[in-house]
Amino acid sequence: MSNRDFAVLLVEDDEDDVELIRRGLKAGKLAVHLDVVYDGNEALAFLRRMGRYAHAGIPDLVLLDLNLPKKDGREVLKEVKGDETLKAIPVVVLTTSQDQIEILKSYRLGANCFVTKPMDFNQFVHVVQSIETFWFTVVKLPGCRR
Repeated sequence: MSNRDFAVLLVEDDEDDVELIRRGLKAGKLAVHLDVVYDGNEALAFLRRMGRYAHAGIPDLVLLDLNLPKKDGREVLKEVKGDETLKAIPVVVLTTSQDQIEILKSYRLGANCFVTKPMDFNQFVHVVQSIETFWFTVVKLPGCRR
């Protein structure tokens, strides 16, 4: 990873969504290194650099689906935001839900923003690129290499 790359951890169990996010980031204007984990337990192991993730870097941003196997996104969000070493990492909830209760619960658990995945391919790619632009060009992130 060069000094100009931004690191994103994607926590997503749907391969189609992983591919759409990968495409959206690749089509973006910035160099983004994407790591993908497929369940909540893997996400926490990655962030805490445990086991096979012992040499993983700390991401600049986490894209987190709520509906995950083993440990769901809500539990991951609660643990990340409750951990002094991890809580400064921005977490974008990126999920299919539009439920107001889920939105409120996510923010109460510490989500930095909540984005509903569009069903349309072009809109999905646009949303991913908008996330990239906002978080890596507008927002000042802690520890970011800019």
